[in-house]
Amino acid sequence: MPASSDGRVAVYIDFDNIVISRYDEVHGRGDFQRDRQRAAAGSLSEAEFAERLEAATVDLGAAIDFASSFGTLVLTRAYADWSAPVNARYRGQLVGRAVDLVQLFPAAAYGKNGADIRLAVDAVEDMFRLPDLTHVVIVAGDSDYIALAQRCKRLGRYVVAVGVAGSTSRALAAACDELVTYDALPGAKEAPRPSEDAEPKGRRRAKRAASPEPEQPQQQDDEEDEDPQASATALLTRALRLGHDRGGDDADWLHNSQVKEQMKRLDPSFSERRLGYRSFSDFLRSRGDLVELDESSTARLVRLSA
Repeated sequence: MPASSDGRVAVYIDFDNIVISRYDEVHGRGDFQRDRQRAAAGSLSEAEFAERLEAATVDLGAAIDFASSFGTLVLTRAYADWSAPVNARYRGQLVGRAVDLVQLFPAAAYGKNGADIRLAVDAVEDMFRLPDLTHVVIVAGDSDYIALAQRCKRLGRYVVAVGVAGSTSRALAAACDELVTYDALPGAKEAPRPSEDAEPKGRRRAKRAASPEPEQPQQQDDEEDEDPQASATALLTRALRLGHDRGGDDADWLHNSQVKEQMKRLDPSFSERRLGYRSFSDFLRSRGDLVELDESSTARLVRLSA
């Protein structure tokens, strides 16, 4: 099912996942758990913790606005323990956007609220209860949602994931029809990169001397970061070769839109705008050593250079 502005959209927000991921993106990997423990122990003041939370504030309105670009929002739910002070500060923002706040209570033994299970159960139930749903938007990057994304696609829905850069599973991206990082959302403020030099010396020493990092609530990829430009070039090459091979002798030239669609099938997270290009044509022009373009008519065509 293609993306459509005439769709009927359900939005599911794993609140802890997106907020903690954003905090770690801004301040450093694992810092949310460390800072929460330090605040509980009194080594980090409430004012300091509140200041760091404020710097990593997530504008969930940007994610909701993005979801609305696919069609009418039929339902929007956010899952968290809303009695926790860290989460309660967002209630006004969410209630103002008509988001249903689903209350979860953490299990005493593990401190895990089970948002992934509850969210998945609700989503599957909604798809059968509301057969006219066309799009499912999952605001989370956890690989726990791979099975849900696959099930939604099998049931004929267009699945979109919104995650935080650096904390989004590549396997989840492959399971969705489309993946967008929070920083790439229109209206979302880009996160400043954490810098060790910007941290107080005492804090840096404490982090070096700290015991092993606590287990992270989100599953993150262990693969080394790849050069996004090189990855995009390799993706373009694969898409063009597939197009040429599938079309046989009649596929010397391929339509730009056909190539981009194939690239999105291979990697739903691909976005030329995230790479710094205003259009897909600009992206193709930047790969002049790899491809030839025919822009002599409105039907823009591309092929691999001989």
